Amino acid sequence: KHLSFLPASLYTDTQRERPDGGNILTHPDYIDGNPDLIKPKKLLNPVKASKSHQELHRELLMNHKRGLGMESKPELQRVLEHRRRNQLIRQKKEEEEAKKLQSPFEKELLKRHQRLDQLEKEQEKQEDHAPEFIKVKENLRRTSMVTGDEKAA
Repeated sequence: KHLSFLPASLYTDTQRERPDGGNILTHPDYIDGNPDLIKPKKLLNPVKASKSHQELHRELLMNHKRGLGMESKPELQRVLEHRRRNQLIRQKKEEEEAKKLQSPFEKELLKRHQRLDQLEKEQEKQEDHAPEFIKVKENLRRTSMVTGDEKAA
């Protein structure tokens, strides 16, 4: 009979009997009700105060109430993606039409231009493999010819 009124553990006993009443935080001075003190106001979060954030939050709440999942996109995003897709398709069609409308003369010019570019690349590769003293000698010849022409003039 004597042990029945004791708590189950000492820990629960210490939790009940705190000397400060269980409050760990100290109380601020302005709660006293002193009219001379200016009471601080809570600062606004600039992100939450922005219109775009509020509109987005409102849209998310509405979608949640309607039962729309997060997988479904907003109407504006769907429209913009549809426009981008249509624009890319239009550009590809225009490029294909432009290729079809090229005259045989333009095609030949393009082929020759590509061949010339290819030849220039091959020459650059060959020049890169040439020894250094040959490159320096060619540069000296060019400078000596330029200075000789300038003296004659």
